Amino acid sequence: MSERPDLTALDLLVRVAAGGSVGAAARALGLTQPHASRLLSRLERQLDLRLLERSTAGSRVTTEGEVVVAWARQALEAVDRVTSGARSLTAEREGRLRVAASLTVAEQLAPAWLARLRRESPEGLVRLEVANSEQVLERVLEGEVPLGFVESPSVPREVAATTVATDRLIVVVAPEHPWARRRDPLGPAELSTAALALREEGSGTRRTLTRALARAGSPLAGTPLELASTAALRAAALEGDLPAVLSELGVADQLATGALVEVPVVGLDLARRLRAVWLPAHRPAGLAARLLRIAREGQDRSPSSVS
Repeated sequence: MSERPDLTALDLLVRVAAGGSVGAAARALGLTQPHASRLLSRLERQLDLRLLERSTAGSRVTTEGEVVVAWARQALEAVDRVTSGARSLTAEREGRLRVAASLTVAEQLAPAWLARLRRESPEGLVRLEVANSEQVLERVLEGEVPLGFVESPSVPREVAATTVATDRLIVVVAPEHPWARRRDPLGPAELSTAALALREEGSGTRRTLTRALARAGSPLAGTPLELASTAALRAAALEGDLPAVLSELGVADQLATGALVEVPVVGLDLARRLRAVWLPAHRPAGLAARLLRIAREGQDRSPSSVS
């Protein structure tokens, strides 16, 4: 094979495998069916493989074609990452920045960071996208954003990371809840089986709690009320029926006024690091680098910073 396969032909093949129709795949890509058929035939000649079995009922991928389809999907995903990464570079060059942050960071820390960035670089435009930690990591790994902030207890090896703040999870209840008057702290076993208000699966808060309970030998066994924001968790706790497990940063005001009460917990390590993450091959530059510096300076000033 002397030349690389055409990306459009690979895209066609993947679409035919999914839908069984060359015509439908061609229409999806804005091609005529004869042109699509020529591209697929040329791909078969290039690879010296029969990729499709054609009939009046449609087209079916051969056994060898299925293998090529799997490789083609990987190749197209890689090209998409290149495209997304290039768009991020262009946006940075033009003074525009997309950043993704988990909820705790977005609500409690990012506003101050972005306000300072605005003062330092008033010409820059920053778009903050809020998602849970798992979704933020996906966007960074796919090259959709050059910089993300997560609260997960761990991050994949494929990303570079640095700590920008420290936090801990706490159990809070309304003052009228029975736990507000208990003298003994909660242990892992009791907490793991209690009815709790928790963040959804994929959030850094949920992963931190689940991991801590598992390490203590008491995997989460209760049926939680799952809520997708810190504000929703606070509201659930304030209603008085359910204890909530959430970020200490997210309930500082309610604890100070007495609207919520922290329930002491023993036998669990619920401390966590909040991290900035990026692709090692695409170190933050321009506005992203300035935002990262501001976030790290905030961590450096914290007396409880974790190295």
